[in-house]
Amino acid sequence: MCEIQLPAPLFRDPIYDCPTDPTVIWNREEKKWMLFYTQRRATDPAVGVSWVHGTKIGVAESRDGAKWLYRGALDLEFERGHNTFWAPEILWAQGAYHMYVSYITGIPTDWEYPRRMLHYVSDNLWDWRFEGALDLDSDRVIDACVYEIEPGLFKMWYKDEDKQSHTYAAVSRDLSNWQVVGEEVSDCGQEGPNVFRLGGKIWMISDFWRGLASYTSEDFIRWTRCENLLAQSGTRPMDVGLGHHADVVVRGDRAFLFYFCHPFANELAGSEAQLRTEQDRNKAVVQVCELKVENGMLACDRNAPVSWPAPEC
Repeated sequence: MCEIQLPAPLFRDPIYDCPTDPTVIWNREEKKWMLFYTQRRATDPAVGVSWVHGTKIGVAESRDGAKWLYRGALDLEFERGHNTFWAPEILWAQGAYHMYVSYITGIPTDWEYPRRMLHYVSDNLWDWRFEGALDLDSDRVIDACVYEIEPGLFKMWYKDEDKQSHTYAAVSRDLSNWQVVGEEVSDCGQEGPNVFRLGGKIWMISDFWRGLASYTSEDFIRWTRCENLLAQSGTRPMDVGLGHHADVVVRGDRAFLFYFCHPFANELAGSEAQLRTEQDRNKAVVQVCELKVENGMLACDRNAPVSWPAPEC
């Protein structure tokens, strides 16, 4: 099989230099990969944490997954003013693309504002119809992950900040009306859950701010903690610090982990970060590594060269 090498870093945002919370999906109509992400405003002046708010969902595209072209940001506004959109989750299901995105009204300068989960639908990954806000029994929910756990039954995992930032879940058959089923992962606070199958097993990864936690399950309900991932800096260009809020793309029997890191923050060292400006410390890049199952555990070598099937193969 012919392969194409994926660069490090994989992508930098040319406007604000801070792409976070990446999700990667194949555009069925245009035959290209599309990267959606929270477009944090690292290079803008900030008041408090305003730079992580007022964010749009950035978009980049690639024919081969190696060279990415920034295409702008989605206009998802449905109420007055300039508002905040975080952490898109996008899947193809029931004949359309569905997006679940975290939403905050306005541009807060602190963290004390409600978060809601919004649902959009598209036929082409460009034009999105607002379907409504989800009722998840909380006004501080972010970071949806949706997976079809059996034909016609979808499950959503998300962070509930009102409940110790544990991972909660809901189920739906129509992708619009969701029934909360309760807490599923409670061993630590975390965000950005992502569920997938690899090597004949069910997996979840999540960002617990000391790397990525990994879990396995036999029923999509009970989760067993496994090895941590991306808890040490890498050696590839700009692959420095902890790996954060990741997405997994499964291609056949292989899986690829798309994550972001703060290459100038020195999260694992500390002292040198003081020599950088705050704007530099806030900057982020998207990286990718291959995920494997080794000895019954998820593993990834963020220092290894990464390649995946070329489009012509």
